[in-house]
Amino acid sequence: MINKYLFLLLFFSGLQYVYAQGAYFYYLEKKNNNFDSLVAATNRETVDTIKALKSYQIAATYFTRQDLENYNKYVKQGIESSARSQVYKDIGLYYQALIHFTKPDFMNLLEKDFNATESLLKKYKSNEAKRIRVIMFQNLSLFKTMQNKDTESMNILINNAIPLATSIGDHELIGGLYKNIALSFYNSQDFSKAIEYSNLAQSFLSKIKKPSPQSKGMMGEALLLKAECLMRRNKLPEAKIELNKAYSIIRNYPESNFHSLYFSNLGYYQMKLKNYPEALKTFDTGLNNAEKYKNTNIIERIKLFKHEIYQDLKDYKKSNEILFEVQNTPFKKNKQQILKEFSKNYAALKDTANAYRYASEFINSFDSTNTVGIHKNIAFLEARYRKAEDEKKIAWLNTEKTKKQMEVNQKNSYLWLLSLVLLSFLSLLIFLYIIYRKNKKLSEQKEINLQQKIEDIKQKEELSLTRAILDGEERERERIARDLHDGLGGMLAGVKINFSTWSSSHLNNENNQEFYKILGQLDNSVKELRHVARNLMPESLLNFGLETALHDLCQFYHRKDLEIDFQAINIEKRLPLNIQLNIYRIVQELLANAVKHSEASSILLQCSQAGENFLITIEDNGKGFDKNIEKTTKSLGLHNLKNRVNYLKGKMEVNSDHQGTTINIELNTYGE
Repeated sequence: MINKYLFLLLFFSGLQYVYAQGAYFYYLEKKNNNFDSLVAATNRETVDTIKALKSYQIAATYFTRQDLENYNKYVKQGIESSARSQVYKDIGLYYQALIHFTKPDFMNLLEKDFNATESLLKKYKSNEAKRIRVIMFQNLSLFKTMQNKDTESMNILINNAIPLATSIGDHELIGGLYKNIALSFYNSQDFSKAIEYSNLAQSFLSKIKKPSPQSKGMMGEALLLKAECLMRRNKLPEAKIELNKAYSIIRNYPESNFHSLYFSNLGYYQMKLKNYPEALKTFDTGLNNAEKYKNTNIIERIKLFKHEIYQDLKDYKKSNEILFEVQNTPFKKNKQQILKEFSKNYAALKDTANAYRYASEFINSFDSTNTVGIHKNIAFLEARYRKAEDEKKIAWLNTEKTKKQMEVNQKNSYLWLLSLVLLSFLSLLIFLYIIYRKNKKLSEQKEINLQQKIEDIKQKEELSLTRAILDGEERERERIARDLHDGLGGMLAGVKINFSTWSSSHLNNENNQEFYKILGQLDNSVKELRHVARNLMPESLLNFGLETALHDLCQFYHRKDLEIDFQAINIEKRLPLNIQLNIYRIVQELLANAVKHSEASSILLQCSQAGENFLITIEDNGKGFDKNIEKTTKSLGLHNLKNRVNYLKGKMEVNSDHQGTTINIELNTYGE
């Protein structure tokens, strides 16, 4: 299945630290028939809840391809198919909100819609609703990061998203969340922590048995993030290993927009090696891919790296040309860095006026909470600029004696400059150290809180499981008579039918009266057992789960002139035991009725699960029956079947004619 879940993928990278922040979807996808097959199967689907879920997934895939017409079509189809399921209708609000990514003010619009949708979905227990909530928490966290609210971003990940993802055991979601935590540490320049959480993200993503293109893409991002952190720490050989791992993932997807991200990192690696010609070629390759897919974040990132190269080569005019191309960036940190780089370039070009102008704009871009050292730098640059202008006038008007005095004054200015620079640098170091210690303590405390929450969740799950087992044992004692009827009685009935069938073709009625007498006694025994056999638990259900037990049940009823085809689709092993038992009894009664009454030669049994819904379909090619039989018979089997369907808040549809019988049952696994 392509793009099972749609994630918002952000990447932050830098000059010293270029903050190329923005919303962009990276995906790995080959052109094949899998997606077309999914679309065709969805259009044929008759079960509304399954059709709704698949329609949403298709809409998300079309959105990543920027095919908004088909995106809108399948979002609408999903919502229409959810008319009788409020949970799927509410899930559709998330997919419907994705259209805001195409609008300029997408962050505010999405944050508003995601918060509203989350408040609706949190009342549902289904895993699908929880997955959508995790994705929305992840996006909200990244929005906070884009707004420079790193503390709020980390709080959402640790206290909301990760516990919820852990509760449903989704390795893909957990890996993506740990990747985002690594990203937060990267932005705070704590590269050791960023590497640690990148490794943690990779460990969860590597546990996925059949990785999708989406999970492969997340693995590639985690590898590239780790590679850049290693490059920031000048561990280039180790970084190259991570780059090679990332390339081994994306090389099989030549049409992917992921190549722009990879080549921007590879170019930075070559830039760190001072191999500027090769780095520029690599950056141009990445630019072509980024421009093809309109990835403005990577375009800006690569251009800022190229500026760095030209600045290092002292080609300040070329460096300024690139800075002019990206100076209208919508991201505050990038804007501040660009102003600073303009000031450095003009200072190197000895254009004091422009150097002062851009330095002033750079300082003014900060709010009043910035350090005293920044304000001292403004005062110093302004004083140096005015003093230089005054010195030019004095040099033009005064005598040689005045010029000598100016030289003395200039030397004194340099001494003051050196003192101010040293003082400002010392103040900045002290401030950064205080911030570092504060953030380190906060991160350590949040890690402790996260581990404590995980332990609490595990303890609650173990307590709930123990309580369920004990309650189940009590209920089994109360209903043992009824379940003995459905279990052993049904099996003995099958034996009796098999004996009757065999004897009709192998024995003569007149010469084997004793055998038929015994067969009659067996029939009486079956009838007697029906009064007491109600609740015998199958061994295969206890030991191996529902799917294995149903398979064994089909094998039991199978005989030479009767073919039983059993198909199991996505049956969860984590269903509560009492739910599994009720489903088993329903299927057992259906099979027993078909074998006993239909005179069929072929039976198809299909059991599937989609979230909290469990679907049972049984078809035979027998003689059919009157659907009103339950009103004219006192059969305990039909009565129990109806009771069990009602117990799980389900519904049953019966279609029967002379060509055979089809019964569809839809159950709610949280129905009790």
